[in-house]
Amino acid sequence: MVRLSNRLHYILRTVCAMCLIGHGAFGIITKQIWCNYFGVFGIGEQMSYQLMPWVGMFDISMGILMIVYPMRIVAMWLVFWGFLTASLRPLSGEIFAEFLERAGNWGAPLLLLMFSTDRSFRNYFRLIEPSTTLNQLDLEKFTKWTQGIACTLLLGHGWLNLIGKSALLKQYVSIGFQRPELVARIVGIWEILAAVAMVVKPVRQLVLIVFVWKMFSELFYPAHELFEWVERGGSYGVLLVLWFVLKERAYLSPLHKYFSASSAELELNNIK
Repeated sequence: MVRLSNRLHYILRTVCAMCLIGHGAFGIITKQIWCNYFGVFGIGEQMSYQLMPWVGMFDISMGILMIVYPMRIVAMWLVFWGFLTASLRPLSGEIFAEFLERAGNWGAPLLLLMFSTDRSFRNYFRLIEPSTTLNQLDLEKFTKWTQGIACTLLLGHGWLNLIGKSALLKQYVSIGFQRPELVARIVGIWEILAAVAMVVKPVRQLVLIVFVWKMFSELFYPAHELFEWVERGGSYGVLLVLWFVLKERAYLSPLHKYFSASSAELELNNIK
């Protein structure tokens, strides 16, 4: 369990840093659509462009801090910031699927905090350390949270494919598909079915396929591909974490049954 906890800790730390650095890069290059999100707070276009680089630099600083000195307050900030920035999309008039698709942005830091030694809301400046007291009950709870987040982000992306989001259609055209609308519908159905499977029956082999698919499919944005891919680190991280916890749970399950059966047999013998 300790080995698993360490592994998940470093995976989640890395992808949290990716979310912050990728998002920050868009602030520095002043992504035009951000003006819509600043507009939710009544901030005009000119002021939005002035604020974007400052927001970007702060995000990148937090991302670097997550790598070199991961304080609890940074992960807590990312839970809030990831949820807020995802919420600004439907609040600015975009479809709700845009919020769902970004569940990894707030989900990854939330899982990181859940898997740490200190799970309280105090000690903000304490370093996040992997849990050393993880038990099977904790693992089950953690697995359910990971399943829910994985389901949410896949459901959102599948929904965007089904409605034929223009950016996704451009991706399919860029890699040679002649009928991008048909490809989008097929991908949308596949991702929604995968989302349901994440909750109903999360088979490890399927989770691994979805993880590889997600990492590969995010490489084909028409512009700023690298930044887009890095910013979605939380999505890959959540799926990879789910694969590891399912593997650990599968390993523990026979042992748990064996020891439970042995205990019951011992109890019966004592009664006799």
